[in-house]
Amino acid sequence: MRTNSSLAIAALALGLLATGCSKKLAQPKAEYFNLNPSPLEASASQVPGTVVGKIPAKYFQRNGQLVITPVLSFDGKEVKAPASIFQGEKVRGNNPVVNYEYGGTINIPLLFDYQPGMEQADVVLQFQGRNGSKTYALNPVTIGHGINTTALLATAEGINPSIAPDKFQKVITEKYDADIMFLINQANIRDNQLRSNDMRKFNADVKAASNDSTRRIEEINISSYASPEGGVELNERLAANREANTSAYLKNQLKRDKVTDFGELTANFTAQDWEGFQRLVAESNIQDKDLVLSVLSMYKDPEQREREIRNLSSVFDQLADEILPQLRYSRITATVSVIGKSDEEIANLYATDPTKLSADEILYYATLTDDNAKRRLIYDTAARLYPNDYRAYNNLGAIQLAEGDLRAARANFAEANRIDRNNPEAKVNEAIIKMINGDLNNANSLLGAGAGADMLPDALGTYNLMKGNNAAAATAFGDVKSNNAAVAQILTKDYSKAKQTLSGITAPDATTYYLMAIVGARTNNDSMVRTNLRQAVRLNPELANRARNDIEFVNYNLTSIL
Repeated sequence: MRTNSSLAIAALALGLLATGCSKKLAQPKAEYFNLNPSPLEASASQVPGTVVGKIPAKYFQRNGQLVITPVLSFDGKEVKAPASIFQGEKVRGNNPVVNYEYGGTINIPLLFDYQPGMEQADVVLQFQGRNGSKTYALNPVTIGHGINTTALLATAEGINPSIAPDKFQKVITEKYDADIMFLINQANIRDNQLRSNDMRKFNADVKAASNDSTRRIEEINISSYASPEGGVELNERLAANREANTSAYLKNQLKRDKVTDFGELTANFTAQDWEGFQRLVAESNIQDKDLVLSVLSMYKDPEQREREIRNLSSVFDQLADEILPQLRYSRITATVSVIGKSDEEIANLYATDPTKLSADEILYYATLTDDNAKRRLIYDTAARLYPNDYRAYNNLGAIQLAEGDLRAARANFAEANRIDRNNPEAKVNEAIIKMINGDLNNANSLLGAGAGADMLPDALGTYNLMKGNNAAAATAFGDVKSNNAAVAQILTKDYSKAKQTLSGITAPDATTYYLMAIVGARTNNDSMVRTNLRQAVRLNPELANRARNDIEFVNYNLTSIL
């Protein structure tokens, strides 16, 4: 009897143990889980995130498993993210283990493909328990609400196409110069110096500028020099006399050529041109030039410098023959402003005979209007008159891109690249088209070839936004004033700069005002929200429905605003 009783007790114990091993997991609670970020944020075409679970002690059965499936529930639909599986200590498998005695932390990655309507979605965790081959359902829990879609306000269509710049200048500065050389210890001007080709050309250029209504002589300067040997007192007298004689000659020549309007005539002299001496020695092929240069660096006193250089008997004769004669001169320099065509003159010529305009003048003329239709015609004219200038085709394509004619734009960018395959503007514009079509990989390589293009920061910043790299986007935009740049700044919580960016946009649109309203909501500025949201909806009534579902305005009664 005692033996039978022992067997019965043992069987009962094994039965109880088996029952304990098959015990179901308790119902999970929402308080176990934290959503990051909260609310979730759409990035490009996806909604990423993470759920961190704090599983309490003695919750997770040693032989149990828990399957957790994140779900977005909206408009009667469910969109599921990949499930995550966690297991107890006695389960054979490769899933993360949760300790029965102490509990633990679990991480559940989230990744949903974005769909319109998700703005008001509930974030739900669905659970399935497993014990061996048996499965059972547990109650779902809601851990968050709403998807922030501010990032989606940045679009490739919102990038400003890159315009190849013109080189037109209303005023161009030209300089004419000529040198009069002197013999050692002399200040008189020799006839052969006045008949030199350089001096003849200088006089002719100054006279022509004086008679040209598109040129204005701003200044004529005379700088006279003496070579550094011979002592300071002698050289000062020589340099001063050279200046005086050159000035007298120039005044007579200007009078003879009837040049009366030449701005200011200035003159100066340098008694010992050590700076010029050092430069000429450094540029020369003199064998011991390093020795000469070291003397110049060691001694600053002019007289000591001269003594030490004269002591270099092996090189001084070469210096006297090759270097010093070049330092005995007067240089005459005329500064002339070349006055370009006025805006009115360019407009008149474009209307009557555009063939009389240069490519740069036509390209400049296009910048005088904000009318894209007119600019398209101007760039088309530039391409017709200057078919070998890539800028005309690129800029024509840029206008077509802004108007949404991607096919025509692509053809003109291809022509621009045929003419100049290294031009950066067409590369950036082609990258924009790739981004519009969702081809981010090829867009990236094109952006890498677009260094120097004016709109590269705007395109590069938007590319990073589309890749979900908000911090990199904000850095890439720099000081660009665009809606896309403001989106990056909002997402990185730099609201002051976002406000500055939006205020600096020269042609604000509905999105500009909508973003300004978001800045107002994030900084608790009710007036900014109301004023800008009303203006945004006035320009684009479709934004009213977006605003009603936008988690950015969850704390506002939009009925009183819209």
